[in-house]
Amino acid sequence: MNRPRGRPARGQGLTAEAILDAALALLDEGGEAALSMRALATRLGVTPMSLYHHVADRAALLAALSERIYGGVLDGAPDDAPAEPALRALLLRYYDAVGRHPALTLAIFAEPAAFAGATLRITAQLEALLAGLTPQFAPWRDILVDHAHGSGLALSAARDAAQAKDLRRRHEEALDLLLGQLRATGKHG
Repeated sequence: MNRPRGRPARGQGLTAEAILDAALALLDEGGEAALSMRALATRLGVTPMSLYHHVADRAALLAALSERIYGGVLDGAPDDAPAEPALRALLLRYYDAVGRHPALTLAIFAEPAAFAGATLRITAQLEALLAGLTPQFAPWRDILVDHAHGSGLALSAARDAAQAKDLRRRHEEALDLLLGQLRATGKHG
């Protein structure tokens, strides 16, 4: 039986980018359970051990994917923006990222060691913004993140672009209601 070697066919060397591309494709196609180091190696035409020259383990792979997908969520936010509009913009960008690759979010939930890098920076920014609005920032963080996750994951069931657009509109309406409630309770501390 011929076993694949550590290099893909046709002399192309295995790269971290190729690994991330293939891993994301596996997640998008088959969900969280479809991503294993063995399945990834098969997709790339290499042995599973060759992957470990580029990623330490599945958790590190998920953290690298998280960095790729969620890394841009904090981009474009001015440091001097008022807290509530900055919070809204951050949560909408995060919702969009979750909606593009919902299986990645589910995979990170299933692998707590993958909660690193971009996800930690987003959480820290969210907490900092909320701390400026309410002393009860931890429960509000959980409420707003859970809302973004639930709404973003629902996008995976959208039948078409029109339904996805309607889901985003409804997410924005609900987010605005939550932020209004946050504003009202923040005044009373």
